[in-house]
Amino acid sequence: MKRIAIIEDDHSIRENYTDLMTRYGYQVEGYEGREQAMQAFTIRLPDLAIIDVGLGHEYDGGFLLCQQLRQLSATIPIIFLTARDNDFDSISGLRLGADDYLSKEIGLEHLMVRISALFRRTELSQSVQTTKSSILTRGALTIDNDKMQISWNNQLLEVTITEFWIIHALANKSGVVRSRQQLMTDANMVVDDNTITSHIKRIRKKFIQIDSGFDEITAIYGMGYRWDITPEEQA
Repeated sequence: MKRIAIIEDDHSIRENYTDLMTRYGYQVEGYEGREQAMQAFTIRLPDLAIIDVGLGHEYDGGFLLCQQLRQLSATIPIIFLTARDNDFDSISGLRLGADDYLSKEIGLEHLMVRISALFRRTELSQSVQTTKSSILTRGALTIDNDKMQISWNNQLLEVTITEFWIIHALANKSGVVRSRQQLMTDANMVVDDNTITSHIKRIRKKFIQIDSGFDEITAIYGMGYRWDITPEEQA
């Protein structure tokens, strides 16, 4: 049974989501604040975390919790579920390592679809077996499907599970423009276009931190994104 942690300071909202996800067959643990959640996470990590941005007296407590949780695990799926649905907060949440950022106005069935999609990707990652084809190379890029690791110029890149599959989807068909919908399909996720854009920006930033000259992800206006390989890399 998959374990979901809900970090929400409003008792009624927390209980409503707990009841909903329990009916869907998940084991749910609720926490009202960041410190309480972190005490539990240091003992045992959940399979997925759903976090509100504002937690009690901590206006950005959810953002801090996301950072702390990412230090414990680079791959655990994280969803922000919050009433703060402006672009600034959404981009901030995704840059901190969340896999999705949702408004509390989202329909309950839609929410469960997003959760299910994240779990499918996690299960797919865990089911990958070690074979010769588990290593994908594109110039300076190396993707190890078995270890869920990505390297650039032999330097390991720290990525979330969402970032891993987006990079894989692009690099697997290098030179081919992939629409946002195709990236969602290939990465087995359900998000809006703005979320894909935010993930791409965060992915670029991580590569640039390793290599300031990184320019392999090309945005094609009105179409999507393409992974390009420079002639130097192909040589």
